[in-house]
Amino acid sequence: MTGHPLPHHDGSPLYVSTQTPQLGERVSLRLRVPAGYPALREVIIRSNPDHEPHWNTARRLGRTAGWDWWQAEITVANPGHGYRWMLIHDDAPGPGSAPTIEWVNQAGTHRGEVLDSYDFRLLSHPAPPQWLTDSVMYQIFPDRFARSAEAASRSLPEWAQPASWADPVDPVMPARVCQFYGGDLDGITDRLDHLDWLGVQILYLTPFFPGASNHRYDASSFTAVDPLLGGEEALIRLVEAAHARGMKVIGDLTTNHSGDRHEWFQRALADPDSPERSYYYFDAQGSYESWLGTATLPKFNWASQELREAFIEGPDSVVAHWLKPPFNLDGWRIDVANMTGRLGEVDLNAEVRQILRRTMEQVKPDSILLAESTNDATSDLTGDAWHGAMTYPSFTRPLWSWLSAPEGAPYLNAQGNQETVPWFFGQPAGGIPQGSARDFAAAVDRFNAPIPWRIRLGNMLPLDTHDTARFAHNAGAGTVPIAVGLQMTLPGLPTLFAGDEFGLTGADGEISRTPIPWDSREEPVTVQRLGLYQELIALRRQHAVLRTGGMRWLYVDEQAVVFLRESTQETLLVLAAAPAADQQWRAELPSALLSGGAQDARPLFGNAELGLGADVLTLGSQGPGFAVWRLPGVVVP
Repeated sequence: MTGHPLPHHDGSPLYVSTQTPQLGERVSLRLRVPAGYPALREVIIRSNPDHEPHWNTARRLGRTAGWDWWQAEITVANPGHGYRWMLIHDDAPGPGSAPTIEWVNQAGTHRGEVLDSYDFRLLSHPAPPQWLTDSVMYQIFPDRFARSAEAASRSLPEWAQPASWADPVDPVMPARVCQFYGGDLDGITDRLDHLDWLGVQILYLTPFFPGASNHRYDASSFTAVDPLLGGEEALIRLVEAAHARGMKVIGDLTTNHSGDRHEWFQRALADPDSPERSYYYFDAQGSYESWLGTATLPKFNWASQELREAFIEGPDSVVAHWLKPPFNLDGWRIDVANMTGRLGEVDLNAEVRQILRRTMEQVKPDSILLAESTNDATSDLTGDAWHGAMTYPSFTRPLWSWLSAPEGAPYLNAQGNQETVPWFFGQPAGGIPQGSARDFAAAVDRFNAPIPWRIRLGNMLPLDTHDTARFAHNAGAGTVPIAVGLQMTLPGLPTLFAGDEFGLTGADGEISRTPIPWDSREEPVTVQRLGLYQELIALRRQHAVLRTGGMRWLYVDEQAVVFLRESTQETLLVLAAAPAADQQWRAELPSALLSGGAQDARPLFGNAELGLGADVLTLGSQGPGFAVWRLPGVVVP
């Protein structure tokens, strides 16, 4: 990803006339080829309707700013219509000789046959609402966000171990799941001014259903709001107040399992002939399947039509109930979506997610559906249901590997044993694998190449979540601005975990669930971190190109990545460099990598060096740095 520019195409409006085509619709596609590229005799689009190749010849539109532009039209024949570009070089040595052929797909430019799984794809499935890609999302773990005035008057259940707001998190079982701080939904409503100031537009609430834990992923009902959170009326107040500010609110559903106290499971246990017995996997001896062997989390059997009708199918289902008035949620994040409907030889995952989405389209067409799939989610992100995913290998894990510098500080695990090896997503090798900027960029490409562009824009970009350590806990000196900057400028849905903007740390997924230290807002360190988040979120909101524009790498080495976000309205040049604090990083790039207009570059963020020569673009950073410049938009013939 250095040297001379290469042909480029992605799913953004610069290259694709629509990302919301209907079946049978004609779509215009464009490819740009650098003027210095070997001469091309012909450019063709190879589509794959019904898994049989079809060819459409492109026409050359002309040359602007050192790029030749080609355009072709194709007809969308399938709900997921794959295509790639075929470049036929003008270099056949003689009669009967074959010219050089290259292919351009989402994985880059190649010679030789390429896999269909890396083709660009147009989706005719109903598209997510525009507000999904226009937003920054904020994840709230209700028990730890804020307490309302009513919180102190509530009686606690037998499982709860009360804690004061300033008490440290106890990560040892059973306190790990029973420590109770008493945050509630009205507490969130009371703090909407903070979220509005920060610039977030989607609130993602981890479960608000009653359970027997502080995390509530062990629901005892899907038709009630936990009274400890204020009940149904508190949820209505929160959603109405958020909507009044232009914010959306989504909930969190566990479609893989319920809690063992759930009314469905209790009826299934009590009566083997009950309809609810079919909701779960019971054997002849009365044993049942559960999530990873955790007996309190019995696993749903999605072969049950009764379960489908009660939970996910139709306007009377649980899924629909909370999207309709008076609650008016704006969508769902589905917990353990990757395991839902899957057990041994059974795989009903696609059926379940498609029913989920159909119900949401019927009840609230402008709602969103996001999946938790913590590892490789590409096989499920086909566009048939999920608008995006909470998935870690395409951004979070490679970012940690590049920018972390753990010090091995001790912490206690769930069993009360002291650990010094940093937590890293449960991987048994221990510690955070060392990576580079080059490794980061390669992972971004590797895990995004197999999914449609439209889905990539809906994939969450978290630095951390309620299930992970905090990124800031192990971040190298000066690297937090780089991480937040990349979160806000790469294609995808930036997702904060509540407290990131306060600089909270945490060694693992429980210790990271620290109550928000509202009293620290005026402390200088907190003020600085809050300002960083507010400024970078504002940058994303002010520049549409960061939300839907094209993305093109310019330069990558071991210490830095440089890329462009491009549209016809504007271009943003982004630098993320992480040399040691006392070192200088510098790189020279051919100015031909840009689209012209570099002399008009205007700094938007950071203080890195940008030098403009006749043929060379020079970038530099003293120590870790993140910077963004605005350039003119791309001119298309």
